[in-house]
Amino acid sequence: MRLLQTLIHRVSAPERPFLAGNGHSLSLSAVAQAGIDCQDIAPGEVVALIGDFDAQSIAALLALIDRGAVIMPLTEASATQHEYFLEAGHADWLIHNGKKTRLRQGLPEQPLLQNLRERGHAGLILFSSGSTGRPKAILHDFSRFLARYDTPRPAWITLNFLLFDHIGGLNTLFHTLYNNGLVIRPSGRTPAAVVDDIQRHNIQLLPTTPTFLRLWALEGMPAPSEIPSLRLITYGTERMDQHTLSLLAEALPGVNIRQTYGMSELGILRIRTRSRDGLWMEVGGEGVESKVIDGELYLRARNRMEGYLNAASPFDDEGWYATRDIVECDGPWLRIVGRRDTLINVGGLKVLPSEVEHAALQFPGICLARVEGRSNPVTGMHVELLCQPEKDVSIDKKALLRHLRTLLPPHAVPARLVLGQVPVGHRYKQL
Repeated sequence: MRLLQTLIHRVSAPERPFLAGNGHSLSLSAVAQAGIDCQDIAPGEVVALIGDFDAQSIAALLALIDRGAVIMPLTEASATQHEYFLEAGHADWLIHNGKKTRLRQGLPEQPLLQNLRERGHAGLILFSSGSTGRPKAILHDFSRFLARYDTPRPAWITLNFLLFDHIGGLNTLFHTLYNNGLVIRPSGRTPAAVVDDIQRHNIQLLPTTPTFLRLWALEGMPAPSEIPSLRLITYGTERMDQHTLSLLAEALPGVNIRQTYGMSELGILRIRTRSRDGLWMEVGGEGVESKVIDGELYLRARNRMEGYLNAASPFDDEGWYATRDIVECDGPWLRIVGRRDTLINVGGLKVLPSEVEHAALQFPGICLARVEGRSNPVTGMHVELLCQPEKDVSIDKKALLRHLRTLLPPHAVPARLVLGQVPVGHRYKQL
């Protein structure tokens, strides 16, 4: 059975919209009646689809899955990288604003794409964030990717905050489709726009990023009485700091707060959090195994990607994936404290950027912080800290350094401190 027919059979009223907000509305019945034309796209061809969680893009996405295409979701915000994405993902077609353009003739001899075509399955191509080199083209079998949604879950009115090219955004969409929920297309991704959408649409679930929540806390969170419909906030895609989480938990005492954990290579995993205002979590769920070796988290998941189209496989011979996340353990509970790739070695002593950033965020007037290691002729490396002050706030750098010295060991105190703008990407993650 095709995906669209599967979804229509699962929901109670296929004529009821599953998408609303910002001038958009779409139901499964409307998708079926629209008959999106993709007959000239052969099963197994790679289609780059530039869009957002709007009616046109979602309808095209569902039609391409049923066509058996390999879909590469892209956004306008990543336009500067599109040329690279199209090449790395072996794109045959480009769809933008409803217009189809053929990019190449003949299917590429790429083994992973060939294997997927032989199985007759649709595919999904996502790109890594590229924080450590060029983004990797991640290929999923859509049949395996969608299997995680077979088990019924609660239906929510959900703001689709995360983007069209992000695995978290796609997870929100398909969770909603499979569970007869309602997804709201955001009118904007600023704190003010999110509050307005929550009020306008009685949103119950806000999936977002720690960076957005820091900015929300900075601008002043609404009183619980202003957003009474909100029941759950989930955060993921990057490491959360305890300072921001504590502010959020205190400001919205009636809202459940949950950490999420996943990656484009393995999908969004099911986790359990120990408390709404804490960072301890337990990773598991059906088809998922975990282990910790030398402080680093390793995962093995049934619904993992097929592989990278432009890089070697990251899985070992037994299927384990090194996440590069450094964790502390307390029985079955884990807490992420940093990334293996970002450890700073100062004269043989290890510094976690997260501990320096956490200390900086506790200084009044600092809203964002980023730490990097730089080469040093004496100690090998030293710590550099970039802090973004709140709007119209003047920061005394000497006072900030005194604050850091009271909280950090000497080798972790920044050798260079800069006040300025911390870059934030289109996915509301710090760069």
